[in-house]
Amino acid sequence: MMKVLVAYASLTGNTEEMAELIAEGVRDAGSEAVLKSVTDLSAVEINDYEGVLLGAYTWGDGELPDEFLDFYEELDEVDLNARKAAAFGSGDTGYAIYCGAVDLIEEKLKERGALLLQESLKIEYGPNAAEKEDCRNFGRRFAAGVAAVS
Repeated sequence: MMKVLVAYASLTGNTEEMAELIAEGVRDAGSEAVLKSVTDLSAVEINDYEGVLLGAYTWGDGELPDEFLDFYEELDEVDLNARKAAAFGSGDTGYAIYCGAVDLIEEKLKERGALLLQESLKIEYGPNAAEKEDCRNFGRRFAAGVAAVS
């Protein structure tokens, strides 16, 4: 069974809820989903998984949250060549840069050589009923993509 890491940083619980729903979708697709906070994870652990989904809320004007910074910097030490990946997160359209942290994660994954299997998922605040299904579908599509590329 393929293992997919769903790692996230969450302050209010919005991004954590997204991560849980995405992990549910990964499991629906027949893969094992391992859900972890980035504060409990070292970037080198990514290599233990066939696929990785990284998520964070956006802080301030498009910035990564403090609790994601150490993990983000550790990614510079990890070769993600052809590692299947995607990004997700929550944000607030009231700021000039909507979900900028998601964009930063996606850029870092590309820079480190990861193979981005799908467009990132961005949700304002917490997911509503329709967006909850979007999160599950995001996980399902990702798991199917990992299986197809593996």
